[in-house]
Amino acid sequence: MSMLDLVLNSLQGDKAEDIVTLDLAGKSSVADHMVVASGRSTRQVVAMAEKLSERLKQNKGISARIEGKSAGDWVLIDAGDVIVHLFRPEVREFYQLEKMWQTVAEDAE
Repeated sequence: MSMLDLVLNSLQGDKAEDIVTLDLAGKSSVADHMVVASGRSTRQVVAMAEKLSERLKQNKGISARIEGKSAGDWVLIDAGDVIVHLFRPEVREFYQLEKMWQTVAEDAE
């Protein structure tokens, strides 16, 4: 199973909402893929981040870096080739991160 598949399966299993995947391969040095998803509450966002981190460690031997878990409004999980952003819906709407990165990905083509 690829890293991206593991991330998507984990988020889908944890009932993440509005999952968007951006292909950044060859377009950014940050990562090959960016995944943006929402949780209904800070509790769900934190739980999804913790479970994803555990699954990455178990299945890929990766200790992903996590930022923002203490607040739970926006959690960043850096798994190397895949960067994951988990938001509460209001925070996601405010930052519109995937729109910004979609522009970057399109401009690089």
